[in-house]
Amino acid sequence: MTVIDLLNRAKAQGVMIATAESCTGGMVAAALTDIPGSSDVVERGFVTYTNTAKQEMLGVHVDTLEAHGAVSEEVAQEMAEGALHNSQAQLAVSITGIAGPGGSEHKPEGRVCFGLAADGQPTRTETVEFGALGRENVRKAARDHALLMLLSSVS
Repeated sequence: MTVIDLLNRAKAQGVMIATAESCTGGMVAAALTDIPGSSDVVERGFVTYTNTAKQEMLGVHVDTLEAHGAVSEEVAQEMAEGALHNSQAQLAVSITGIAGPGGSEHKPEGRVCFGLAADGQPTRTETVEFGALGRENVRKAARDHALLMLLSSVS
């Protein structure tokens, strides 16, 4: 899989993509926009590193953050749905996680939650435990996983 394959498939289907990123800080949007012509597919990216940004830019509910924490499938779902709602895209991916260093017993380093929202489809969420690979490697792994999620939805 290459990012070019993803962009070509999305373009062929007339699908625009939005991203909502926390721990990756825009790495998915950067990977997409590194390719010339990506403006045919990439609608916008949201970098929502703080809970306030998640609330203001994506409409993540304070109750969801308080009940589940920022690193949760519930928040990932609301992030993806918020990116879809607050853009002209038909497909949105979200990422929220603990890149490290650190973490806790309940939310260890390397835990990343993803959301994938598409027009007319139920939002898909998943959690991947990448492990304590180090901050840079967790972020790269999360970026790559999000790109694969996007590719699977336009295949």
